[in-house]
Amino acid sequence: MRRWLLPEGIEDLLPDEARHVELLRRRLLDEFECHGYQLVAPPLLEYVESLLTGSGRDLDPRTFKLVDQLSGRTMGVRADITPQVARIDAHLLNRKGVTRLCYCGSVLHTRPAGLMASREPLQIGAELYGHEGPEADSEIIRLLARTLALAAIAATRIDLGHVGIFRALIADSGLSGDAEQEVFAALQAKDLPTLADLVATIPQPARAGLLALPELYGDAKVLDEAGRRLPATPGIGAALMTLRRLASDLADLPIGFDLADLRGYHYHNGVVFAAYCDGASGAIALGGRYDKVGESFGRGRPATGFSIDLRDLARRAPRQEAKGAILAPWPEDAAVHAEVERLRGQGEMVVLALPGHEGNWCEAGCDRRLLRRGSEWIIESLRED
Repeated sequence: MRRWLLPEGIEDLLPDEARHVELLRRRLLDEFECHGYQLVAPPLLEYVESLLTGSGRDLDPRTFKLVDQLSGRTMGVRADITPQVARIDAHLLNRKGVTRLCYCGSVLHTRPAGLMASREPLQIGAELYGHEGPEADSEIIRLLARTLALAAIAATRIDLGHVGIFRALIADSGLSGDAEQEVFAALQAKDLPTLADLVATIPQPARAGLLALPELYGDAKVLDEAGRRLPATPGIGAALMTLRRLASDLADLPIGFDLADLRGYHYHNGVVFAAYCDGASGAIALGGRYDKVGESFGRGRPATGFSIDLRDLARRAPRQEAKGAILAPWPEDAAVHAEVERLRGQGEMVVLALPGHEGNWCEAGCDRRLLRRGSEWIIESLRED
């Protein structure tokens, strides 16, 4: 057995990539803090009842499970940090007003989400609790756009949808259980022939509404078309009103609409959104509203947020050129120590030349050398044969 091999979909981050990811992580978390989002760090493991609360149908097959040797209960390795943050808001912080939280940490998936995806994404995100109006959705979507801009990634579009529209149509259709899931799957795949077969026997106008959903995508004009083609029920009317409000509030962003995009349908209950960029086959960021998830923790609150795989984001973001290190002589007196600390205080990376390794310092990232000539210190280019 080759002991250096890792499981499929699991990978190391080597120095250059790890540095790039870490610089981006710090930049984004600092930006979140500027917007009032406080950092939390949930544990990697929890009892599965907590991890899958409110989202079990989506997260259960993606979650690694094991038996806790202390309690005998089933534990899970988190596949998504958002339910954990909801638990913190509902059960630990227990604040009355608006709470803004952010996070960054590894999650683990039983299977990769895509052909080239990692099974260990580094998930970064922001969540806003306590406000149920579209103002919170607008803030979160703007923060997502700002996040992509800080990574120097241009979002080609940010598509918005609303799961309330699909739920209203399903409620009027009489479908439930497996039949509902089949319709949902056909909509996600935009498989129109299968969708037509599945809804052939349900009553109008729900049938016409479900058949219209895959065609309702584009710019803000599609909301007017949706108003004409979808049933005029209170639920659908409220959902379209929210989307129109966001279209107005976010007019300066590349906003689009896709009313058949229902990712996280079992988890979200309102506005959902996905960001796309050139060169990516799928969405690079996902988010939406998930009110009441905290009910299982004793306190349901309005909630909206987004998450991104930081590893994937870093692969697409331009890298900041790494500055080379200064090679300093092994300190033989206090003067060397003092000069090394002075240079480090100025932001320089200084590497001490451990004895016996001459000729190998360039591969360690050194491109300059610190020398003492008389009472003066000089820095010159490092050349190794």
